[in-house]
Amino acid sequence: MKTPIVAAIAALFLLGANAQAQAPSDAQIASIVVTANQVDIDAGKLAESKGSNAQVKAFGKQMVTDHSGVNKQAVALVTKLKVTPEDNPTSQSLKSGGAENVKNLEKLSGAAFDRAYVDHEVAYHQQVLDAIDKTLIPSAQNAELKGLLEKVRPAIAAHLDHAKTLQASLAK
Repeated sequence: MKTPIVAAIAALFLLGANAQAQAPSDAQIASIVVTANQVDIDAGKLAESKGSNAQVKAFGKQMVTDHSGVNKQAVALVTKLKVTPEDNPTSQSLKSGGAENVKNLEKLSGAAFDRAYVDHEVAYHQQVLDAIDKTLIPSAQNAELKGLLEKVRPAIAAHLDHAKTLQASLAK
């Protein structure tokens, strides 16, 4: 069941592991942020439509709403700063990992879908938090970009806590 998240998690892990070697630029951070949010939006839309558990459907809807909001803020900021998000190996790996996750989730239904989606959300939000803390915030050169990352961090932590609670309820 864990295979759908491997590529996306690996991308975030590698980002953290390579932090000392070469920190991402603000343009690369912008691309990583937008891509990471889009990955969760895509999975959330699928959970809204395919989830069999009402709490899973509601969580998917919340992910779509919250991550769409963050992406709007990120796009507004990079537009204001005249920074063009720069595609990079991490954002590319996140995108392919997210597509792989959706493809694998589409094959599932019922409780199996719900568990796989929520398991992914727990692992994904933990890795996003680690990347924010260990790489993205420390590497951000622009104060407003760093501020946006710091502003959204508590919401990502809350998503992780919510996903863990949901995961525990599905295990019963």
